[in-house]
Amino acid sequence: MTPLPPSLKIPTARPRTLRLGYLALTDAAPIVVAAELGLFARHGIAVEIQREIGWATIREKIVYGELDAAQAPAPMLWSAQLGIGCPPTPVLTALVLSRHGNALTLSRRLWDAGVRDGPSLREFARGRRGADQLTFGVVFPFSSHHLLLRGWLQGAGLDPERDVRIVVVPPAQMYRNLAAGTLDGFCSGDPWNSVAVARGAGWCPTWSAAADPGQMEKVLLVTHRFAETRAAVHGALVRALAEAAAWCDVPANRPLLADLLADRRHLNLPRSVVAAPLLGRFDDGTGRVEEAPDFFVFHRDGAGTPSVAKAAALQQALTSAGLLPRDTAPHLPRRLFRDDLHRDFLHTQPNHDITTAPDLRGVAAHAPA
Repeated sequence: MTPLPPSLKIPTARPRTLRLGYLALTDAAPIVVAAELGLFARHGIAVEIQREIGWATIREKIVYGELDAAQAPAPMLWSAQLGIGCPPTPVLTALVLSRHGNALTLSRRLWDAGVRDGPSLREFARGRRGADQLTFGVVFPFSSHHLLLRGWLQGAGLDPERDVRIVVVPPAQMYRNLAAGTLDGFCSGDPWNSVAVARGAGWCPTWSAAADPGQMEKVLLVTHRFAETRAAVHGALVRALAEAAAWCDVPANRPLLADLLADRRHLNLPRSVVAAPLLGRFDDGTGRVEEAPDFFVFHRDGAGTPSVAKAAALQQALTSAGLLPRDTAPHLPRRLFRDDLHRDFLHTQPNHDITTAPDLRGVAAHAPA
């Protein structure tokens, strides 16, 4: 058989580039590291990471197929699955990307008015009911941030439904709204708490590692359709991100991680603001720098496993907060959090060792001073 001339040869189809969404947050570290260190390519997949504006955008793009996968707050799975605020969309996660990383930030104006803790905030807030209610921001209704804020307010003797107003604000817009006086406080992932503290606009009475140790924070969100039709690609994606998460949790790598995240392509912030919580030193804005070695956890102590038991506890917390119907199916955590896929994917992981720090010179050369 005569071979076709080169000009008539049918080109071999290239695998479609995956679209992976994330937000400008420190706990997006595994996604950024996997892209910058070439781990997606090492696992045989082409991935484009897309920085999005807010969690509602992430959810909509997953639902309508504009993203193949995304970083997402763990409670978002229930919102998408049950169609609360969006068309019902079967979703799942086979990897937890991070634990902790959030803080509650109150305005410097409240500090100047004498607020020092929950009880003093209660007295201040109850004097401002009605049109002058205090306003707090959360990043998404279905988020650990919302649960942390509500729990802290209730512990202070405040009713989140009556005594304050809670609004949704994208994480990167929290500091500006606090500084402008539009918000009296917010609960967000770092670096936006640290930005508010560094710029003298806020202080932090609590953070997730202290208030809820072991809390699942961000997960890798995909649809059931993606998981079923592109199982091999899904497994490679989980393996690449799990390797990146392991790299992020090596203490010797954290300074380099701060350089990488501070880059203008990602957080576009001073390295000092990004680095301190990663290194376990959290400035709470009251004149204290807290030792917080678990402020961010990406991999160690089984952090990446999508635990069904933790998911069941999270579903109970969402139900108790009135965010889920009381009759939400008890089997849903097992359907949403696929520890079986997690085990299967990582069991086939090649023996790659990236725990040592590579040379990132030039990769993070554009971080603000």
